[in-house]
Amino acid sequence: MNQQSCGCSSGHASGGPMPEVTFSTFILSLASSALVHLGEVPNPETGSTETNLPLAKHSIDVLEMLHMKTERCLDEQERKLLESILYELRMKFVIKCGPDCECLSKKGQAPA
Repeated sequence: MNQQSCGCSSGHASGGPMPEVTFSTFILSLASSALVHLGEVPNPETGSTETNLPLAKHSIDVLEMLHMKTERCLDEQERKLLESILYELRMKFVIKCGPDCECLSKKGQAPA
């Protein structure tokens, strides 16, 4: 199967090569997703800025889980990157949601 028939391309949306897969690029990818959901950067697919706090929290929670699970395995640079990203994302989340995070509470919401 060639790239044409599977819908694949040699690069990502901008046409350039994909970045090397490393722990740092993986963390940066998750952080970028959180920033999109926080409405801090435009959605690369639509070009519009949208806020989805539950999805932002999910991305931050995934990064926190990775931090806990990899704590003893990271080199100093990876650890600092992950900790600084988590700090920045948490602060942006609290600013968007408020200190009590009432926007994510189940109070006042209809059951699913």
